[in-house]
Amino acid sequence: MPPVSLPSRPIPLSRAVPQGTRDVLPPEWAWREHLRTRLAGVFAAWGYRGVEVPALEFASEAHPQNARAFKLIDTGGEVLALRSEFTTAIGRLVQARFPEGPFPLRLQYGGRLWLRTLTSELGRLREFGQVGVELIGVATPQADAELLQLGTQALDTVGVQAVMEVGYPGFVDAVLEDAGLPASARNALHDAIDRKSGADVDLLAARYDLNSAVTATLHTLTDLYGGPEVLAQAAALARGTRARAAVAHLEAVAALYAPAPDAAGLLFDLGASRRYGYYTGITFRAYAEGLNQPVLGGGRYDLGGLPGAGFAIGLERLTEVTAPQLPPEPEVVLALDRAGAEHARSLGLSAELAWTDNQAELLAYCQKRGIRRWAQGDTLMEVTA
Repeated sequence: MPPVSLPSRPIPLSRAVPQGTRDVLPPEWAWREHLRTRLAGVFAAWGYRGVEVPALEFASEAHPQNARAFKLIDTGGEVLALRSEFTTAIGRLVQARFPEGPFPLRLQYGGRLWLRTLTSELGRLREFGQVGVELIGVATPQADAELLQLGTQALDTVGVQAVMEVGYPGFVDAVLEDAGLPASARNALHDAIDRKSGADVDLLAARYDLNSAVTATLHTLTDLYGGPEVLAQAAALARGTRARAAVAHLEAVAALYAPAPDAAGLLFDLGASRRYGYYTGITFRAYAEGLNQPVLGGGRYDLGGLPGAGFAIGLERLTEVTAPQLPPEPEVVLALDRAGAEHARSLGLSAELAWTDNQAELLAYCQKRGIRRWAQGDTLMEVTA
């Protein structure tokens, strides 16, 4: 009895994608992969070895992105989350796989991240790609200067001249503490100072009944932005041990950082304090011309008692800022046989294999695809009817 032929069911398709996600078409995909490969090569040359962490992880209220993560229930009832940032995932990997180091441990990574809620900082994307590095186990000025230097060189390698801004959120908190402000007032002031909002500073100063001298110090913090000369101004505000240690650390980092002859030096934003509590030391961001969001960001943090620092580069942002460099796609030819395909590829061309002997069908495809030449054997010829 012959087999019964069942009618095939077409796969249901939708032209729409969820909000905050996007399709990537061939030219952008190829350019993004080129950038990713170049960056990975720079990181490897500096001794950063590649690792990969799962896209699924156990949900935790202690996770910095817990409130914004996509969550799902596993078959065993465990609450899982889609990976929403890399630092925590790399920290887990280090504690599980490299508990004894050797330190310093240099790792690089790359992959996709997902967030349930939209954020303007990420260009309204809920799915996006990053590559980055982590330098774990040491907390010296040399380590911080290395990351700044590596970030600058990595961007330079892909043709991006960026301005590197360095902050130290703990410095702001230390100055506020030295001024006698309680923790509640300090927490409220961090965001206003970070946004350089003098009006909000005045409102909060009035709410907490701060005197004119303290209010003047708060306004000074909002204006502490510029080159290495800003560190001298910061030192004048540093009265306590914590604040003086922060300035000394930044001075050491500045002395160790050696920009290329045609590159800009470091800029210091000593009023950057919005993410105090997450970062334990320096923070830094790199800005490229034509993009109002940082293309690179990172800083120093704590991994359950183990010091770490690193940075991530947003691939979507990097692709956007380097779009003017996007090279033309290589010429594509249609190979009428395998020998023709091999010959065309040996010449550096891209060759697609013919799937039929119907010349009219092949001609129509070439016209729609923009293919100008056939390849057959060791011969290239113009596409003609």
